[in-house]
Amino acid sequence: QVQVAESGGGTVQPGGSLRLSCAASRSTLDYYSIGWFRQAPGKEREGVACISAADGSTYFLDSVKGRFTLSRDNAENTINLQMDNLKPEDTAVYYCATDFYGPRFVDGGCRVIPGPLKYGVRSWGQGTQVTVSS
Repeated sequence: QVQVAESGGGTVQPGGSLRLSCAASRSTLDYYSIGWFRQAPGKEREGVACISAADGSTYFLDSVKGRFTLSRDNAENTINLQMDNLKPEDTAVYYCATDFYGPRFVDGGCRVIPGPLKYGVRSWGQGTQVTVSS
């Protein structure tokens, strides 16, 4: 089973920035697309962003487009989620995950990850809290 692990997170004021990292083996990053998800209290978990292992394409939830970016660090074997201009509504536990399955993912790949979870996920990280508050 592939494994991923998040780091980063914390508390920041509105308008601030944070960077989350998802660590995995080199082979995992080469073969599996990596997604970021979040779950706010009382809400369903949702996909936030995804980076494709095939070609490095990135996809984002509409509400974070222009504020969040994804990058791969080959020296550290991490996928980094840079979050800028954070808003209180970004407050949630953030998870990285990989090894997606199901017909929706087979057909659409990484582009279907942002939004409601309509596909399976075999490997989740432990989660990290992000709090945006003044």
